[in-house]
Amino acid sequence: MIYRVRHLTHYAYGSPVDLAAHIVHVTPRDLPGQAVHWTRLDVTPPPVRRVDGTDYFGNLIAWLYHEAPHRSFDVLAESEVEVAFAPPPPEETTLKWEELVALARAGGASAWQVAEFLFDSPMCAANAAAGDYAALSFPPGRSILAALLDLNTRIYTDFRFRAGVTTLSTPVEQVLARREGVCQDFTHLMISALRWIGIPARYMSGYIRTRPPPGQARRLGSDQSHAWVGAWLGPAHGWIGLDPTNGIVMRDEHVVLGWGRDYADISPVHGLILGGGNDDLTVGVDLVPADEWEDPPPDRA
Repeated sequence: MIYRVRHLTHYAYGSPVDLAAHIVHVTPRDLPGQAVHWTRLDVTPPPVRRVDGTDYFGNLIAWLYHEAPHRSFDVLAESEVEVAFAPPPPEETTLKWEELVALARAGGASAWQVAEFLFDSPMCAANAAAGDYAALSFPPGRSILAALLDLNTRIYTDFRFRAGVTTLSTPVEQVLARREGVCQDFTHLMISALRWIGIPARYMSGYIRTRPPPGQARRLGSDQSHAWVGAWLGPAHGWIGLDPTNGIVMRDEHVVLGWGRDYADISPVHGLILGGGNDDLTVGVDLVPADEWEDPPPDRA
């Protein structure tokens, strides 16, 4: 599936911002199963300096610096991306979850690269309450993939998508108690549970198809940046993407921006400003099949 994606972030400031420095994660990355045909990033007002590069996790980022007063700040990212992620392997071919945990904890040549996703991070520590909730999906001897799929479905079934009842600082315990929230909440919950059990898990940031296939329900959380979970299946099968907000596996409805330990590592726009006040933030995202997009592709010359 080939998608066009447009992500607009607009800040309106109550008073002028004199100086600003931002890091933006709004450019999809090439990876197995995902090819970026073209991409562009427009910033208004134009920064006095822009540096493009990659962060520690290999995600594409841009550093933006403004040194003149401005009352608004717009970041417009547009891309065309082709996705064809492989289906999950047969459940019986994946390790038993206890074997996966032992392998991850042992590290060594086959697991050292996943260690950073096994331990606590600032916004997503291993959580006992979340681990207790997840434990029902991990009976002795169950394959890691079967357990992960079951937990993914349980979160989708047990929790209600409801915007406005949580913030990015809402702890996992409150999400568990309320049984409602948004994609970031469900992603942090699942990551915290998996880390408590001992399974490496990372925070995936990107987009999900805005308009559903014919006859299917509209995906939740589709008009802003989306989040889901990457879980490690072991060295033979690598990582799998699990979307607890919608109870599905990452396949042909998701576009990946990047990943980190939690939201703080991969937030779309992050920075410091001097000035401002009473700021108003507006975010708009569209992700639709390229052949349904009305505008022509931009001139990339």
